[in-house]
Amino acid sequence: MATTTAAVATMKVAQVPKPGADFQVVEREIPVPAAGQVRIKVQACGVCHSDVLTKEGLLPGIQYPRVPGHEVVGFIDEVGRGVSEWKKGQRVGVGWHGGHDNTCSECRRGDFGNCKNIQFPGISYDGGYQQYMVAPVEALASVPEGLSDAEAAPLLCAGITTFNALRHSGALPSELVAVQGIGGLGHLGIQFANKFGYRVAAIGRGPENATLAQKLGAHVYIDSQATNAAQELQKLGGAKVIVATAPSSKSMTELIDGLGPNGKLMVVGAGPDAIEVTPAQLIFGSHMVQGWASGIPTDSEDTLSFAEMTGVRPMIETYPLEKAAEAYARMLSGKAEFRVVLTI
Repeated sequence: MATTTAAVATMKVAQVPKPGADFQVVEREIPVPAAGQVRIKVQACGVCHSDVLTKEGLLPGIQYPRVPGHEVVGFIDEVGRGVSEWKKGQRVGVGWHGGHDNTCSECRRGDFGNCKNIQFPGISYDGGYQQYMVAPVEALASVPEGLSDAEAAPLLCAGITTFNALRHSGALPSELVAVQGIGGLGHLGIQFANKFGYRVAAIGRGPENATLAQKLGAHVYIDSQATNAAQELQKLGGAKVIVATAPSSKSMTELIDGLGPNGKLMVVGAGPDAIEVTPAQLIFGSHMVQGWASGIPTDSEDTLSFAEMTGVRPMIETYPLEKAAEAYARMLSGKAEFRVVLTI
């Protein structure tokens, strides 16, 4: 007597088979969530420059093949054993913070973002360049209905990074805040800074960015190619905060002299070179240089809610999952305006 085998449900994924290799769009079996996990039916996933870490194998311990993606929006279609606080059908997002262990000394003190065993989607486990993904409940953020999938996705990395850096910067409404770079991070940083009530100076390269900067909410545009940006900031009284988003350590170095008394350079753009600063630049004026990572899922929820309420939106270009390689190349080109998103 003939026997039949039930068909295995499959999905499409865009995976990196090994470090430095081209993307492959393949079929995989749809994963089953384990205890403490949920399965997300992915609707959109942003393509971030940090995906280079997976694509090129720049971090130790990444297991291949690996699916990148840490700007994920979708809805829960299955929950694992022991999951009660999240329900099937709930709209969720997963950002750079992909989970923590709840047991290390940092977690015990509530500093989940510095967990010794922190996980990153698309690095520690398969991310959002696929139709379904599994994530631990510690990584989940609720996504409000007022944002589309493609709009919400970049807010889970570029959005939360600039939003969180600004709200922890110490700047008060009406104080001068400068945003260096008008790109994937900067175009959101300018919008958030304006909605926070700061006097916003946007710093870009070339006169062609002036109109866009003002449209995004900048009160002043400084062309760093035509003028000395630090001197221009001092003419405005000196910046309380400079949020450095463009990954150019040289340009960050040049901006330190633009800080006002007790001013702070907040570094969120990751350049490969050293930022150079003399002790005198820090001592006189009581200046500070601080790095800032993105945030935990509750920070993502704050970012999304604030964006929904105030009208802050990313400028995006969308590609289907099947064109993940093309989308990734567009992101790397630096010519996208400004965030690339896979729609799935």
